Amino acid sequence: MEIYSIADVAKMSNQSQKTIRRHIAAGKLGAEKISNRYRISKENYERWLISDSDPEADNIFSDMILENQNLDKVNWIDISDKWAYDGWSNLKYRNGYNFIDLFAGAGGLSCGLTMAGFTPVASVEILPEAVETYRYNFSEQKGFDKNVQTRDIREPAVKQDLYDSVASKHIHLIVGGFPCQGFSMAGNRVVTDPRNSLYLEMLEIVKHIKPDYVVMENVEGLRSMLNGKVEAKIINDYKKAGYNINVAVLNSADYGVPQIRRRVIFIGNRYGLKNYHPKPIYKPENYVTLGEGIKRFMSIPENKQINHIFTKHSAKMIEQIIELPEGQSLYGHYSDAWKKSPWDKPSCTVKENHGGVNIHPKLPRVLTPRELAALQSFPDDFIFKGSKKWQLVQIGNAVPTLLGKAIGVAVMKSLDKINNIKDL
Repeated sequence: MEIYSIADVAKMSNQSQKTIRRHIAAGKLGAEKISNRYRISKENYERWLISDSDPEADNIFSDMILENQNLDKVNWIDISDKWAYDGWSNLKYRNGYNFIDLFAGAGGLSCGLTMAGFTPVASVEILPEAVETYRYNFSEQKGFDKNVQTRDIREPAVKQDLYDSVASKHIHLIVGGFPCQGFSMAGNRVVTDPRNSLYLEMLEIVKHIKPDYVVMENVEGLRSMLNGKVEAKIINDYKKAGYNINVAVLNSADYGVPQIRRRVIFIGNRYGLKNYHPKPIYKPENYVTLGEGIKRFMSIPENKQINHIFTKHSAKMIEQIIELPEGQSLYGHYSDAWKKSPWDKPSCTVKENHGGVNIHPKLPRVLTPRELAALQSFPDDFIFKGSKKWQLVQIGNAVPTLLGKAIGVAVMKSLDKINNIKDL
């Protein structure tokens, strides 16, 4: 059974140890005294989070009003007829629809939507290195005239600047992969984590701009948070704002990404129409493999200009890498870190890290940022800015571009239907 100390609970819940002791004394948080120290079971901790973790805390998931709804209803739409189009390499292919990307990161989702023919008109991102990457690729290289700045979405002035910059444009789509650390199954799943409320900032912007469609992306673990209450809360909040939402977990490998990466995708519209998720293009037997994704870089020497940056390893580390069988991790206590994914299968999930710890299946080194970007299905001409450390952070946090393209094609087809109805 998993047991926490008062210090553990204070850290996980972002509260003071004094507050935790007060809740134990009040009987709100169950604890057992062992060797003169309080110990809290995982069960008691999670029960406390749901009930009342702190009366002073802004717990956005308390006092939920949940309605009966079929959260697992997924409407699939065939996107194969539009899959060959690539509005990233051919800028003449534009579908006539504009979008805003909130929590844009380096622009993985934006790149995918651009592939689907959407035009980016504004973005919001707080990490300076990611903003530099976004500006370089979308404005400087592709020539999109858009509002790109380093800014905090929580600031009223930032929202107003965003509103002013798009006031003369029709916004067909707002997308956002709001930060997921507070929701992640790999983390502590802390309800009071301030990052969990950032989706409300997105909701405020959606209410003001009123796009035709909205897309939200997050980690798969969000669906099970508080037994589904977090997901239901998000859906109900958007319903009150006039958007009906459908949710599905999409596997990036189903759309040609050489990586197993599952993400929960919320799609909603304000017309009362069906929301369509993209029907998979690839089946498991013909998934794009890691080898197919990176083999073109096998004989290319180090080239920092294209993010193909090698990591220096000691002789002992090189020997360990060579001896490591495919499919195993260099360190037993990791599952998807320091792992040598098989050459002839999709890669394990590329994660945010500062060390590039996905091991090359054929060469005695870890993968370069360029190779990891390829596993995220970024085009080879998409260049990441900042030091190698920040390149890896941007790549690991990104939405795979081909997953973004698939979502974009599905939304585009829905928008086309709306316009066809208007033309009747």
